Amino acid sequence: MKQRFMKKPIVIEAFQTDKELIIQTLEGPMKASVGDWIITGIRGEQYPCKPDVFERTYQPVSGDTELTSYL
Repeated sequence: MKQRFMKKPIVIEAFQTDKELIIQTLEGPMKASVGDWIITGIRGEQYPCKPDVFERTYQPVSGDTELTSYL
């Protein structure tokens, strides 16, 4: 039986790259294109994210919000 889930709200760090990069991810090397966001996950892992997906998935938080789970 299928169930529905929602991602836990967490704060991440990310930057938008201005050059092509090869990012070492948990799944192996991935290419990041100019304009992609490089996200640092909750375990310190990094991975690229296309701008359109990033905009639909993440929103800015205030500067004093800690990088921890809200739970």
